[in-house]
Amino acid sequence: MQSSSNAMTRSRRWRFVPWAWLIALACAGLPIASPAAEPLALRGIMKEMGRGMQAVVDGTSREDYAAVEKAALAIAGHPQPPLGEKLRVMAFVGADAPRYKAMDGETHDNAMALAGASKSGNGKEVIAAFHKLQSSCLACHQAFRKPFVEQFYGKADGRR
Repeated sequence: MQSSSNAMTRSRRWRFVPWAWLIALACAGLPIASPAAEPLALRGIMKEMGRGMQAVVDGTSREDYAAVEKAALAIAGHPQPPLGEKLRVMAFVGADAPRYKAMDGETHDNAMALAGASKSGNGKEVIAAFHKLQSSCLACHQAFRKPFVEQFYGKADGRR
């Protein structure tokens, strides 16, 4: 009799496990922040990349191609957000995840091309490579910035 009682208790306990997982997964899809919440690591990464872009402009205007190369390599090798944040971002992007990843890859490739052009010291090549890099950044921002900001910060203005 004892063993059937234990078996019944175990079966009741396991009946609730799928619900616990469903609740946890549902909560994972909820907006992770209110407008007053701490910024995502991604925001800091983007700001650092923006400073790198400014360093490229500065270096190009002074024809300091070593500085341009250094900034371009930093942009290409930008850090990734922590895994948990990356998963939340990818869950939010959903079906657009391949497009989002492709845009990040294009930005990386364009930054590497800029670093390569900087080694040549040819200002026209550097400017052309920088144009491609700026264009890839702009395309990603136009596609994703506003929805990201609205989802994670509750604001429509993406220039915060």
